Amino acid sequence: MSEKSATGTGAILHLDAVIDGSLSPAAAGRRLDVLSPSDGALIATLPRCDAADVGRAVSAARRGFEAGPWARMTAAERGRLLSRLSNLVSEKIDELADLECRDTGKPLRQGRADIAALARYFEFYGGAADKVMGDTIPTADGFLALTLREPHGVVGGIIPWNYPAQIMGRVVGGALAMGNTVVLKPAEDACLSVVRVAALALEAGFPAGVLNVVTGYGDEAGAALANHPGLDFLTFTGSPAVGTLIQAAAARNHIGCTLELGGKSPQILFQDADLDAAVPVVVNAIIQNCGQTCSAGSRVLVQQTIWDEVVEILRARIRALVAGPHHLDLDLGPLISAAQVARVRSFVDRAAADGIPLIAEGAIAPDCPAGGCYTPARLYGPVPPAHPLAREEVFGPVLSMIPFRDEDEAVDLANATDFGLVAGVWTRDGQRGLRMARRIRAGQVFVNAYGAGGGIELPFGGFKKSGHGREKGFEALYEFSATKTVVLRHG
Repeated sequence: MSEKSATGTGAILHLDAVIDGSLSPAAAGRRLDVLSPSDGALIATLPRCDAADVGRAVSAARRGFEAGPWARMTAAERGRLLSRLSNLVSEKIDELADLECRDTGKPLRQGRADIAALARYFEFYGGAADKVMGDTIPTADGFLALTLREPHGVVGGIIPWNYPAQIMGRVVGGALAMGNTVVLKPAEDACLSVVRVAALALEAGFPAGVLNVVTGYGDEAGAALANHPGLDFLTFTGSPAVGTLIQAAAARNHIGCTLELGGKSPQILFQDADLDAAVPVVVNAIIQNCGQTCSAGSRVLVQQTIWDEVVEILRARIRALVAGPHHLDLDLGPLISAAQVARVRSFVDRAAADGIPLIAEGAIAPDCPAGGCYTPARLYGPVPPAHPLAREEVFGPVLSMIPFRDEDEAVDLANATDFGLVAGVWTRDGQRGLRMARRIRAGQVFVNAYGAGGGIELPFGGFKKSGHGREKGFEALYEFSATKTVVLRHG
C-alpha cells in the first residue's frame, strides 16, 4: 500500500517486517515514520516491532534452522538460492537504489553502487557456499581425525543506517551461505532497502524462517534481539558504546559475536607520493556518504616537505565541493538526521573555540529544502594529534591535516587513536609501503589506494576499539561457523 507523497517526490510507502516467510505488521499495531534527510518529508512507515515480534522472529528462525527444508539443503543448493537473490537484486537496481537514496540521502550514483555491491555479496557467497572445506589431522596410530565447519544456528544481526544495503549483504550473505538462519534488525533511520530485499528473498525461494527482518527502535527491537536467549551468534556494526552493550549481551548468553565499531582512519602522504593519484582518492574517502562511513579517511598525515603543496591542492578541492539533495547527484548528499548535523556542528564549534585553522569549506547548493540535513565539507589543519578532531570519529565530511617528519613519526601518529580499522599509505617506495603496512595497527592497509568501501572479497574488521572479528570474504564464513572435530578409531 502506498499513497502520494506530500512533496511529490514519490509515494509514501507502508512496509511490513518479514517474519516466518510472510510480510508482518508489529503485533501491537504500532508504526514508526521514516523521514527523508533531503527535505524532512515523510517517505515511509514501518512496523514498530518490540520484544514480542523479535520473539516470533527468533522462534521462526529456530524452526527454519532445525526442522525446515533449509536444514536439509546441501551447500550447493543454498548457494543457488543466494545467486538467485543476487539476480533479483540486479534486476531491481533502479527501484532499490531509489529507496536507498531517498532513505539515506546518498547521491544517485552512490545508491546504485551500493545496490550493485549488495548483489555482488550475494553472488560471492552464493559461489562460496560449497567451497568451505574441513581438514584431516594426523594423530595416533589407528585413528582418523577430521574437522567439519558447521553453522552456529540462529544469527542475530544488528546493522546501522549508513550502508543498510551493503551491510545487509555482508551479514546475510555470509551467514546464510554457511547454513545459519538470520534475524536482522536494521536501524530505524534507514532500512527501506533491507525490508524490500527480504521480501525479494521470499520471491527467490528462501524457506520460511530463514531470513527474518524486524524493524523498530534500538532500545525496543534492537535490545530485545541482542538479549534474546534463543540466538547462537550475534553480529553488530555501530558505535563503540552500543558495541559494549552487544558484547555484554552475548556474554550473558554465552554466544560469540563480531563487532565493527568505527574508525579514525589515516591517509599517509609521503614526499614521494603521486599526488595526482592520491588527492582524488583522499577527498573521496572523506566525502563518500557525506563522511558517514566507518572506514572514512578522516585524517590525512602529510610529510612536512610537501605540506604547503598539499594544503593548496586540498584547499581548492574542498572549496569546489557542493552538498545538496540526493536527486541532484552532487558531490555530497545530506547527513542522515538533524541529530547528526548537531554532532558534526559540535566538533566544528570545538575546533573554532580551540583555534584550529579552517583551511577550506565547501558549499551547500542554493535553494536546498529547509527540512534537509546539510553540512558543507571542511578541511582543518594543522590539527594537534591530541585534539578531538584528530582522535574521535566525527562521522561527517570533516578532514583533519596533520604534519609528520619521518616514517617513525607517521607510524606513531597513525596508531595514536583508540581505533584501528583502515589506513592508506601513499609512496613510490615499495619497501616503505610494505614496512608501513606491517607497522600500522589496522585491519586493512592500502598502499597507493584506498578501497575499503567495496572489496567484497577482502576480510574487513578492526583492532582496538574498532571491534573484533572479520566480515567479508572467506573470513566471514569462518566467523559464521564453528569447527567440529570428529575422531574415528579404525583399529
